[in-house]
Amino acid sequence: QVQLVESGGGLVQAGGSLRLSCAGSGRTFSSYVMAWFRQAPGKEREFVAAISWRPGITRYADSVKGRFTISRDNAKNTIYLQMNSLKPDDTAIYYCAANRRTALSDYPGEYDYWGQGTQVTVSS
Repeated sequence: QVQLVESGGGLVQAGGSLRLSCAGSGRTFSSYVMAWFRQAPGKEREFVAAISWRPGITRYADSVKGRFTISRDNAKNTIYLQMNSLKPDDTAIYYCAANRRTALSDYPGEYDYWGQGTQVTVSS
């Protein structure tokens, strides 16, 4: 059974940092594009960042560029999202996702596997 399990969410003050992790099981994700999306209450799921299976290729939403960093450790079948300078607008459930195509898509429908999400709350 293929699973993606997120962890590392929590409550943090504005300006603080969190590091999210997403561990895959049931399949090797080293050849997949991996991504983070987020969904705030009453809003649609939105793209945050994606990372290629090719080294050094990443893509970020404008809203997080310069503050968030996506990375992956293929040996551990895990991806990470380092979030710095957090803002109240970053409050959402954060989901990791995997897609078997090569493009760093920002469209949720392109992704084949999803985790259950982890809550991030940023207080002002």
